[in-house]
Amino acid sequence: MYIVKPFQNILRVRHLPAVRGSVMKSIILLGGLILSSLVIWPVAARAAETGALPTEAPLAEDYVIGVEDVLFVSVWKNPDLSREVPVRPDGKITLPLIDDIRAVGLKPAELKEFLTDKWKAYITAPEVSVIVTQVNSLKVYMVGEIPKPGVLVLKGPTRLLQAISQVGGFTQFADRSRIIVLRSGPDGGESRLEFNYKKIISGDRPGENIYLKPGDTVIVP
Repeated sequence: MYIVKPFQNILRVRHLPAVRGSVMKSIILLGGLILSSLVIWPVAARAAETGALPTEAPLAEDYVIGVEDVLFVSVWKNPDLSREVPVRPDGKITLPLIDDIRAVGLKPAELKEFLTDKWKAYITAPEVSVIVTQVNSLKVYMVGEIPKPGVLVLKGPTRLLQAISQVGGFTQFADRSRIIVLRSGPDGGESRLEFNYKKIISGDRPGENIYLKPGDTVIVP
């Protein structure tokens, strides 16, 4: 009410409809901005205080080659060297002249540099491209009180709740307050992460809706 009051005298000028219309639009816009700040600011402030802002999705250029992925390796003006190759269970690919090359754990750009260096011994200034044509290594394991337990092949960055939805959600006996993710570390050890589904969907802990990593095991007790 107090926002409108300073404009009361202007609004009484009946012979200036254009002015009245302009003033009303200004009042509506100002009211909308105030309302938006009242709604958005507390949510953002609360997330910042709790550190619960969702993490960003992995970027495409950060993709790491895994077992069973299929790569297309192209060497410009050298069709005999260019070919599509699968990544074997031992993590290697086989290419002409340079034989077996380990690809698992490398980004496409890193593998490109490595192959370029290897082929320099055989051809002048090789121009190499590495393209992931099939992503088959993004697998997670879903077990426990879910309708469709088993191996879930991901086609891109996938959050915890998205993975659970892909296997049919929960059974009636699921403990939604204690979802467990087992994750292997680079040193061979395994970490145990616990999440509360109810806290995630209520907005109390949105940061717990993490992106899954290949090899994660999701357990719904």
